[in-house]
Order: sequence, then structure tokens, then C-alpha cells
Amino acid sequence: MQPNSVKPFSYEIFPSAGHVAYFSMEIAIHPGMPTYSGGLGILAGDTLRSAADLGVPLAAFTLLHRKGYFQQHLDSSGTQTEEVQPWNPADFCSEESARVTVLVEDRVVTVRAWRYDLAGRFGHVVPIYLLDTDLDGNSGWDRGLTDHLYGGDENYRLQQEIVLGMGGVRMANAMGLQVNVYHMNEGHAALLTLALLEAQLGGGPLGAATEADIEQVRRKCVFTTHTPVPAGHDRFSTEQAIRILGGDRTARLQQQGCFRDGLLNMTLLALRFSRYANGVAMQHGKVSRQMFPEFTIGTITNGVHAPTWMSEPMQQLLDENIPAWRRDNLYLRNAIDLPEDKFLAAHARAKEELLAEVGSRTGLVLDPKVLTLGFARRVATYKRAGLMFTDPERLKQIAAAAGGLQILYAGKAHPQDGPGKALIHRVVEEAARSSSELLRIVYLENYAWDLGAMLTAGVDVWVNTPKRPYEASGTSGMKAAMNGVPSLSILDGWWIEGCIEGVTGWAIEDGASDEDEARSLYSKLENAVVPLYRDSPEKWARMMRTTLAFNASYFNTNRMVKQYARNAYYPESLVEKKVKVEEEAFVTQ
Repeated sequence: MQPNSVKPFSYEIFPSAGHVAYFSMEIAIHPGMPTYSGGLGILAGDTLRSAADLGVPLAAFTLLHRKGYFQQHLDSSGTQTEEVQPWNPADFCSEESARVTVLVEDRVVTVRAWRYDLAGRFGHVVPIYLLDTDLDGNSGWDRGLTDHLYGGDENYRLQQEIVLGMGGVRMANAMGLQVNVYHMNEGHAALLTLALLEAQLGGGPLGAATEADIEQVRRKCVFTTHTPVPAGHDRFSTEQAIRILGGDRTARLQQQGCFRDGLLNMTLLALRFSRYANGVAMQHGKVSRQMFPEFTIGTITNGVHAPTWMSEPMQQLLDENIPAWRRDNLYLRNAIDLPEDKFLAAHARAKEELLAEVGSRTGLVLDPKVLTLGFARRVATYKRAGLMFTDPERLKQIAAAAGGLQILYAGKAHPQDGPGKALIHRVVEEAARSSSELLRIVYLENYAWDLGAMLTAGVDVWVNTPKRPYEASGTSGMKAAMNGVPSLSILDGWWIEGCIEGVTGWAIEDGASDEDEARSLYSKLENAVVPLYRDSPEKWARMMRTTLAFNASYFNTNRMVKQYARNAYYPESLVEKKVKVEEEAFVTQ
């Protein structure tokens, strides 16, 4: 039997374990379905793709987002405007017959589900249920509760979270899913714990819940927190909680310590009702424990789904030389032995594809031989998209020394994020002022899955400049590493674990100010990146090779999902049984 044809170990050997129910407000399911906004949704989609590849008995729940996130438009000055992204779920999903109800502001709201079957490499299917309230019998307002991802105000958000958390639990029950573990991907789904507690009480008053009842709920729940940014933790006023959730539920949550500073804190709610919680990088785990010191919060560092984010030329190169990588991403470590010339050729094809896309979008003709930097992510002020323009004259000098420099930007700001929109405007204006024959700077509109894949595969260096310690993980640099693209980044999030100076990329040194860190960025470009790219293509190829071998082999969702299975989902007894079966399978091979 060939190594790449061996079916991977399947967790389905534990039928008694039941399903894991994975809840996320956004999931990047398919490029044609605008059901995600950025990193959280992409991470969720990659998690499910690896779960399907590995055979994990998992089902996912999210909202339909019938009108999507938004289509971004930028004018010549960088002013962002938004347009809805309506899509037809019937083009991708099948409607389930089950119907459940939730109570929102004393209104009974009916919920249905659309099913998308996500098939793994060996045929295992992870069903994704997209909850939808656009049904006859619901009011016009309630029919729109599942229309917009992160749309509306805080009232709309809390009502959506009732549909996701409480509606999702009831839908799983209505469809007869045997769920033993509920995984809350961020606090948006935390109200599922309330639905579980109500089910535990059999419809009795919440005030009658005992510590034993709460422990029964806790034993079923695990939680992943994703951000150290305070605004990323959903909080609602007592008035909103009483009006939208109801007085009895609010009183119970207050009694359980789910309020902080007079606000219902969804992260606190998830933590208090979970037996296991984790951050998404080593550093983020430390920051999370500082934010919530009364809880035990572990760490499972994020990853990305290798086949989704690796360019076709790079996949072909690996298939020819390391076919077992598709079954087990740890074999990507063997990329350390790939021929340098073939590595450069594969990247050159990805770069040509990217620059052709830039040309079709903008009319600009960029040079495939010129050093090209990429900076693309959700636009938030802490990500400091403008740091590279701190000293425009020095940037021009670096471009001249390099024989040319091309910088590709992309990213959306939330429609209600004024400072984020202003940052895009500033970057576009700075790009217009700084661009020259030797320095070409382009901001690409409507950053999405397809453009992100081309950027991370086709640029020569991935740049990331968050303000420490606000980057929880960051996954765009991991996608770049899947293609052998090194990073030039602030030591925050995943890069603390992934940076080997001069081997997988370069660290922007910590400074007392933005100006200090900009100087470090320029220094690394000037003294390390440019000379290596300009003068030593063989050494550059070796860096690409080590970047893929060292970082892609670890920062993938294949490894990450196995860690969730071993540390979060399954009891220790099942893990021991799993190891025994794996050992027996190895012997029989």
C-alpha cells in the first residue's frame, strides 16, 4: 500500500463518543458563500475541512447570513463604501425539515436549517447547519435576524446570538444528533450553555438549578477564545439582557458571575460553563489568563488547512516528491530536501498568477522579477497597516537599492469602524504619494478568500505589523508559509512560535514607539531581505524551503484538530483507546 493511500486514523471508532457540535458565528465554507468576514471564519472553515479529512465525528452550526458580510468598494482616494452580498442557499445547501423555536424579547421565533455537506479527502462528511429565520410566521424584523454577519447594533447581535446558541442546540436535538461535546468558537455562541441548562432542568425554573446541574452542562462544553482586544468580547447591558433574554435568564447569569462591570460578558459566560478553555497561540494563552485570571486557560495554536491555501504549483511539487503530505501534514517537514530550482519555479508560477490578477483588477503591469511584499488582513487600527509609511523617503531608498519594490495591500474595515476606514484612506493616499517607477504600491479592493489565497502564495515576503499584544494568533502568515513565503513580522501571535531569524523569516524588533518599530522594519528590509533576494537566489530558495518545512509542517489544522481531539473533545479513556488502536493499525501495515 502506498503511503499516501493509507486512510488516516478515524475517530469514528468511538461510536459511544457521539458528535462534537462546533458552533461559530462565521464559517468560510465555500468561496461562493459570503458567510465569513475574516480570520475567525477562515479558521472555522479550515478546522472543519481538517475534521472531515481526519474523520472526526463533528457537526457544525452557524447562521445563514443570507445577505453576506459586504462587498467592498474603494474610490481613488481610498474611501470605502459597502454593498450587500445576497446569495441563494439553495444553490449550495439542502433545506432540513426540522423546525425549532427560540424566545426573543418575548416573541416566539421559528428557526430552520440549511445543510452543507463538507466532504473530506477520504469521503468522511462534516455537515454544516446554517440557521435561518426567514420563514413565514416570523415578523419582518425576525425574518432578518439571520441576514447580516456582524450587522446592525448590539440589540441585533444579542438576538442573533440567541438564534445561534439556543437555536443551534435545539436544532441538533430536533435532528436527533447525539452530541457529547459542544465547542464554542468564540463567545458569540455562549448562550448554548443556557439552552443546555434549560434542557437539563426539563423546562423547570432556572432558579432551581443546582451546582450539579451546572456541572452537567460544564462537562459537555469547551471554549476557544480568539482575541485579546477588549472590543472583541461581546458585552451587553443589564437592560438589554433583561429585555431580550428575559428576567429569569438574566438573574441566573448574574448569579453565576457572568457579568463584569455591570455588563453581561459572553466570554465570562462561556468560561464559567466550560470544562476546558484555550487561547489560539502560546502568547495569546498568557494574555487570556491575565484577562481572566480566575480560569484555567490552555493553548492550542491555530493552523490553516494546507491543501486550501497552498498554490497548485507548490502542491504539484509536493505530490511528485512527498505524496504522504496530504495524509499527514507532518511530512511537509521533508520539504527541506526539495530541489531549490523547482522550488523557485513553483513560486514563480504562483507569482505570475497573482500579478496577472492584479493587472486584471487595476490595469497595472507589475514586474515578476521585482521583490514583492504582501500586507492583507482585516483592517483594524491595532494592525497598523500604515507603519510601513512612517518614513516614506527611507522606503524609497530601500526600493532603489533593491532595484525596485512592489507592495500589495488588501483588507476590509467593518462598515461601522470609522478609524479602520480612515486607515484605508490614509494607506491609499500614502501609496499615491510614495509610488514611483521603482516603488509600486497597490491597494486591492474586496479582500476575500480567493484573493487572499493568491496573495499569500504569490508575494515574496509576508508583512505583519500588529501592536503587541493584540494579535491573538494571525493565520495569514501561516498561509504564506504553506507556499514557502517567509514573514517579516512583529513578534506577536503565532510568529513568536514560528520565527527562526533568517531561516523562516525575520522579526521586527519591539520598540518603545511606532517609530522605533518602523525603523526596525526598514533595517530588516534594507540589511537582510533586499540583499538576500537581490544577490543570492540560491539562498533565497533555501529560506523558502526551510519556511515550508519548519512552519507549514506545524502550523496546520491537521495538527490543530488532533490537539483539540486529544485535549478538549475526548475523555482520557478514549484517548488511551485511540492510541492502542493506532499502534495496532501501524503493526498491521
